[in-house]
Amino acid sequence: MSKIKKIFSSIWAFARREVVLSIATVAAIITMFFVPINKGYADYFEYKTLIALFCMLAVVAGLKNTNVFEFVAKKLIALFKTRRAVIYCLIYGTFLFDMIVANDMSLITFLPLTYIVLHKTNNDKYLCYTFILQTIAANMGGMITPHGNPQNLYLYSYYNIPTLEFFGTLLIQSITVAVLLFICVLFVKNEKLSLSNDENLPVKKKELIIYGILFVLVILCILRLIPMPSFIKGMFAGHEAHLLTLAVVVILIAIFDRKRFLHVDYALLATFCVFFIFSGNIAQIDAIKSFIAGIVDKSTLAAGIISCQFISNVPTAIFLSNFTNNWSELLVAVNIGSLGIIISSLASLITLKEYLKHQPKGLKKYMIKFTLVNTSFLIILIIVTLLI
Repeated sequence: MSKIKKIFSSIWAFARREVVLSIATVAAIITMFFVPINKGYADYFEYKTLIALFCMLAVVAGLKNTNVFEFVAKKLIALFKTRRAVIYCLIYGTFLFDMIVANDMSLITFLPLTYIVLHKTNNDKYLCYTFILQTIAANMGGMITPHGNPQNLYLYSYYNIPTLEFFGTLLIQSITVAVLLFICVLFVKNEKLSLSNDENLPVKKKELIIYGILFVLVILCILRLIPMPSFIKGMFAGHEAHLLTLAVVVILIAIFDRKRFLHVDYALLATFCVFFIFSGNIAQIDAIKSFIAGIVDKSTLAAGIISCQFISNVPTAIFLSNFTNNWSELLVAVNIGSLGIIISSLASLITLKEYLKHQPKGLKKYMIKFTLVNTSFLIILIIVTLLI
């Protein structure tokens, strides 16, 4: 009995520590009663996203160990000097970086820096609010570019959307978000920042060079800028660049810093996998399919936004593209529909998990604030969209 108690105690401790993964797992298991496990499950997973996510998590774990985030944090504090100015820099940095890479990669890069800046200046109470605004910035920053968000990339290719038309479709909404973020940061009390513990941690230059190269490689992979010989193209179902990047990242870390593999957030990767199963199953349930299909006939915009709240933005883009040719409304819907509740965008789960790492008892507080702020942004963007 004592062994059984220890096993259950360990499981319960893990569940409490990995709240997001635990909730997602329970939700996925429930959907399995409606959609039994079958070969189709393999199609649920976005393998490129998972590979890129692992590579970025491993590289950022390595960059943390080089003390470069502490170095950059000190430079930001010295340059911008005040709390409000630094938070502006972190939020708009996330917003602009998302235009270059996907939203999840932008958050993985900027959230650790945000924590160090706020923690080292005794501003932990602003962590929740800043993380929420950064999540909005990450989800919304890349919506005007084809590669800014995964759902954009899918729709851009599926409908063969002209590039200039793509840029113009969500330009007004993007500007609106940028203005709203500016207004939100005005509620942060502006005071001069000072380091609470000004310890001088030396940057590990050798490791920084290695991880800096790997970081650039991952970014190039995400942007599809890694050239592939013609005889290799198509060998791995379009995953050639990602598999090459994965191989390089794994081999170099194994050679120079194998302990870093222990610091990769595998629970976050598992959360994504479980959520792919959940959203994939939800999209297969006939009652939900009929409900969403009925709304599509009346309004693609409404159907997209509502669907995002059930199965998140990327599955919604794939699911609804089978029901409509109105790509412009669908594009708007799956981008502004990333706002709302926590599961509307998988990138939001990254922020929640990062926040709980630093504030383990802050789930309720975070969820309430996240939902209120995100829903407010969503309502405003729906109004703006309807007006234009």
